[in-house]
Amino acid sequence: KESNLEAQGYLNRTNMEYIDQLYEQYQNSPENVEPQWRMFFEGMEFGQNQAPSKQLSEKELDVYHLIRRYRDYGHLKANIDPLELSKNTTSMFDLNNFNLSEADLNQRFKAGQFINKPNATLKEIIEFLEKAYCGTLTAQVAECSPDVRKWFLEEFEDRADSFVLQKEDKKRIYEQLARTESLEKFIHTRYVGTKRFSVEGADSIIPMLEHMVWKGTELSVEEIVIGMAHRGRINVLANFMGKALDTILAEFEGHSLEEKNFEGDVKYHLGYSSDKETPNGNCHISLAFNPSHLEAVNPVVLGMTRAKQRVRQDTENRKKVAPVLLHGDAAFAGQGVVTETFQLSQLKGYTVGGTVHVILNNQVGFTTDPEDARSTRYSSDTAKVIKAPVLMVNGDDVEACVKAMDMAIRFRQEFGQDVVIDLICYRRFGHNEGDEPAFTQPIMYKKIKKHPTTRNIYLQKLDNENSLSKKEGDDFYQQKIDNLQNILDEVRKNPPKMKVDAFGGLWKGLRRGTAEDFEAPAKTSIEQKKLQPVIDLLTSEPKDFNLNSKVKRLIGQRKKMIDEDSIDWGLAELLSYGSVIQEGYSVRLSGQDCKRGTFTHRHAVYFDQETNEEYTPLKHVDPDKEFCIYNSNLSEMAVLGFEYGNSSSDPTFLTIWEAQFGDFANGAQIIIDQFITSAEVKWGRMSGLTMLLPHGYEGQGPEHSSARLERFLQSCAQENIQVCNITTPANLFHVFRRQMLREFRKPLVIMSPKSLLRHPKVISPLKDLTEGKFNEVLEDPLLNNPEKVETLVLCSGKIYYDLEAAREEKGSTDKLAIVRLEQLYPFPNAQLAPFINGFGKLKRIVWCQEEPHNMGAHHYVRPHVEALIDNLGLKKIEYKSISRKDSASPATGSGYRHKQEQQEIIDQVLKYL
Repeated sequence: KESNLEAQGYLNRTNMEYIDQLYEQYQNSPENVEPQWRMFFEGMEFGQNQAPSKQLSEKELDVYHLIRRYRDYGHLKANIDPLELSKNTTSMFDLNNFNLSEADLNQRFKAGQFINKPNATLKEIIEFLEKAYCGTLTAQVAECSPDVRKWFLEEFEDRADSFVLQKEDKKRIYEQLARTESLEKFIHTRYVGTKRFSVEGADSIIPMLEHMVWKGTELSVEEIVIGMAHRGRINVLANFMGKALDTILAEFEGHSLEEKNFEGDVKYHLGYSSDKETPNGNCHISLAFNPSHLEAVNPVVLGMTRAKQRVRQDTENRKKVAPVLLHGDAAFAGQGVVTETFQLSQLKGYTVGGTVHVILNNQVGFTTDPEDARSTRYSSDTAKVIKAPVLMVNGDDVEACVKAMDMAIRFRQEFGQDVVIDLICYRRFGHNEGDEPAFTQPIMYKKIKKHPTTRNIYLQKLDNENSLSKKEGDDFYQQKIDNLQNILDEVRKNPPKMKVDAFGGLWKGLRRGTAEDFEAPAKTSIEQKKLQPVIDLLTSEPKDFNLNSKVKRLIGQRKKMIDEDSIDWGLAELLSYGSVIQEGYSVRLSGQDCKRGTFTHRHAVYFDQETNEEYTPLKHVDPDKEFCIYNSNLSEMAVLGFEYGNSSSDPTFLTIWEAQFGDFANGAQIIIDQFITSAEVKWGRMSGLTMLLPHGYEGQGPEHSSARLERFLQSCAQENIQVCNITTPANLFHVFRRQMLREFRKPLVIMSPKSLLRHPKVISPLKDLTEGKFNEVLEDPLLNNPEKVETLVLCSGKIYYDLEAAREEKGSTDKLAIVRLEQLYPFPNAQLAPFINGFGKLKRIVWCQEEPHNMGAHHYVRPHVEALIDNLGLKKIEYKSISRKDSASPATGSGYRHKQEQQEIIDQVLKYL
């Protein structure tokens, strides 16, 4: 790697053309030259016709190269490993690499001007650079943009001594370390072997977070949103967030919440929120709940932050609400969602004004050494994808750690960009407290066993400098231990009452949804005169706007739909969004290509054909409400996580994520499983997020046919989500409105159509929108005499229209009825029962689906239908199913075979006519 560095242009000592060009630029426009170069040239005496390469000493240029080397690669020589596991043996800084020698150490060089030390000796220059870049705090900024690089160089050189801790600051930091260590030691001895993923070894993170709040509030921060994995979480909850110690100890005692439909989670996944007092005012702190998928919470936190910025009217500068993400070193390097999240950082629809990242760098991932955990030199190198600056700090030097955080929060507030702190530390125990780390890292853990704690190291330092005596420090520590014992004694006598409080702030007035809520229809009708302004916006051309001819025709078609009272899917969808805004809510829709829609059905945004300017009709419904629609980057996991975070923080927004194709949700499965379907029962956290997943068998192959409906249905329980497969524009209109008009929020999964977007029969009259409601079950529109029905075919989604067309072609009979389940979960027992009871001669119920027998809704529907038949006392009715045969792949890639399979399904149904 060193040979590659040598090959870089600025390290080539014979390349004087660069200096010539700079000097020429200096002569023509000195204000455009970097200040340090300008001062350098001002200090040189050049002849009127002489080029600098003739006057400038080659050694001056060599010294400049040396300075540049320290600035760019001083971190390779820095004292940042508290365990000193790897010695710095780099020869990159040897003087002979720069055509310099010890004989030059006492020579004075004008190049010292670059570090504001004109005419300093080479020895003085090196001593300054060693102190600046090779201590316990250093930086990686070589790849950063010039303005960012300049800012950090000034921090390490010009402003190096500006960060001063007073005696009371140091005492406060020590007390934070004492609280941190005492809690870990207390739990370790009282609950031997119990998992807690202790912070020990990374203790400095607590003073860092504390300083972030103090400094942040000085710089306009009013709220901080934190995401972190397990390591140190309990200590962050207790000693930073202020979660009651009796509650934490009660959780270790095995006490938990006893609420209906609440299962809870392990201690090191739990979130919390609180207000912290600072000299600059209160700061609200939120710690997001997090599953064991370590980095999955990253985009969720950013979505939460974006929502909170909106609430605080902080959407212009984004300085009031700051996100902080705490990572593990192995996870930061290894988990793809980290890079996905970085790619959101500066995108219009997802930016949050910069994130402060802290890597709790254990120097080992579970049992895996760094050389097996990543291909990059540092775990933080992932951040280079966006040229983020990286501060690297020795975890044993708590003051340097606090200084790193000071820099990071100031940088974030000034630049609105991400910044990373690589906190090089260790974990005192194994992956968890029941693990034996010496199995796989024997040398590391021999060192750790003898290594003093961060508190002891800092107390010794304070004692030496007479800031705090060792006795005072030890006494304070023992007080904390004693206090914890008193709290535990009380907990064992009188366990505290623990409850989930999920309905504060924007959630006030909302409640949990119950099974009973799904048995009664929600009122979602809207007067036509109220909806008319939205209709007008969607059926009118914008003035002074060069519309695409096809979009112009589309607007005309929309107007014709209104005139002919036949509204299609796309128009019903947009009308629903507009009507939601009229009800006082806002709408946020994001996903890949969602402005136009993957299937060119939506056209929520028009593009001027001459200027490329955008016009969004629904933005003009209500100036006080928002219609936000963003084409996302090519990410599923991060974008869906972001939208989940947004929806979990702000129930006043109808938040929607659309997959380009339904199966793309596979890439976001962790977000679906660990957050969307389980957050309410694990953490008591609600969300009204809607997912649009295109689904339906049109012969487009294995990936673009199925949204894997079966996977969602397998996750359904305890009224956790809603799963719908909708076939009419009116039902789509009402299901969106239902999301916002009820007193609770539940995630909604819609198997949205493809071919039905333009199907001639997939239309609804305007009356069904203005006067109707969401129908969980749709009756057979061709049925004349229910008393003659012998076979009831139940289906869901697109297959209905294929069956209806085939039945019409055959000539319909009264022996067979086709009923659609528009909502699969919660299963509509109350709505379906009247249909079954209404058929006096019913012999069989047939479930028909396009999907293979081992996929789709078959295995989910059958027990529900059989239980309903039993409850209705109709035991003689048999249950059958019709589908594609079992398959390892969702669909065939052959158009011919697709048609053949589809016809086989239809023929099996038609035999009951």
